[in-house]
Amino acid sequence: MFKLKQRFWFLVHGWVGLPVWLIFCAVCFTGTIAVFSHELTWLTNPNSRAENPQNLPVKAATELIAAVKAEVPDAEIGSVMVMEPYLVNAIVFSTAKAPFGIAYVNQYTGQVQELNYGLNFISFMRALHGWLLFPWHSSYSVGYYLVSGMAILMLLSLITGLIIYKNFWKAFTQPKIRLHQGRKTLLTDLHRLAGVWSIWFLVVMSLTGLWYLVQAILWHNDIEFYHEPKILTAAEVPAAGQKHTPPYSLQDALVIAKQTLPELQPAYIMMPEHNRDLYRISGSGNSVFFDQYSYTVLVNPWTGAVTDVHTPDKMSGLEVVSHIADPLHYGTLGGIWTKIIWFLFGLLLSGMSITGFMIWGSRTIRAARSEPATCYTTSEVNS
Repeated sequence: MFKLKQRFWFLVHGWVGLPVWLIFCAVCFTGTIAVFSHELTWLTNPNSRAENPQNLPVKAATELIAAVKAEVPDAEIGSVMVMEPYLVNAIVFSTAKAPFGIAYVNQYTGQVQELNYGLNFISFMRALHGWLLFPWHSSYSVGYYLVSGMAILMLLSLITGLIIYKNFWKAFTQPKIRLHQGRKTLLTDLHRLAGVWSIWFLVVMSLTGLWYLVQAILWHNDIEFYHEPKILTAAEVPAAGQKHTPPYSLQDALVIAKQTLPELQPAYIMMPEHNRDLYRISGSGNSVFFDQYSYTVLVNPWTGAVTDVHTPDKMSGLEVVSHIADPLHYGTLGGIWTKIIWFLFGLLLSGMSITGFMIWGSRTIRAARSEPATCYTTSEVNS
């Protein structure tokens, strides 16, 4: 009976992870690259570097926007994204001929260093990892479901792997890699050792991946789980025929937001899209576990009044999960050092998917040839 149970879990472990190994490996590898997408952009594209040899102070966002308008006179500014200090600010805009463009503006010199009218490397890697570049229709993408669904297989692989690998904790204190007992034995030892040392990482990736799956289902069914502030009423904006230039500039709004929420570090600024819209200034705050959109202040461009302040302590349970998932999934919660850890374990996970497939393929071929050894042996499981 014990052997039958072991065989069952062994087969489940193989079939939940290995038949889709190609997609799983692609998701793991693209996610690993996405962790360092900003750093790779800095390394490969000189125009993305915010060089500051004269130690100039950071310019106001209004000056950066003015620089873009000087370069593209008909640009309608949508948002300003503040990256790491060594990367330029990214200003999103649109024109009559280009519905989407990104300007790389050096926040120290105010110089527009590059204009992009398509996907950049950062966006491409996030899209490739997040939904395999499948198109979006009506708030959902088949690719997004496919990628996030991998979390179920990952969690099953982890659970079944721990069941069939008896005394797995010995791998922490007595790691075993047999170099001279054949290719299959070496692959098995590497796969097991990597799996045991990656338990914490597999748990984090599985749980955050499951949240992305739940989030997709909520989006698809138009279930709001996030805070959505109200826009201004028609009575709060100038009547038709009056001057439609708001008296409060973006710089005014940034000052007001900082006074209202001193811990706010602006990272994403949205300009009003129409007369009844607001300045939306989002960023990070005191907690490293929340992403750069967790602290938000909304400012009325006509009166300068703060209409809404949203911080983690005001969030619902699902909203909290949505704001801590990305830092945990991409390893951004501790800066470059946690990125390095996530990158290394991402490579390890990619390697595990490859060695797992090689082990599974070897046993499948051997079984097909009707050799005495079957695709499962007690000694392999308990060793």
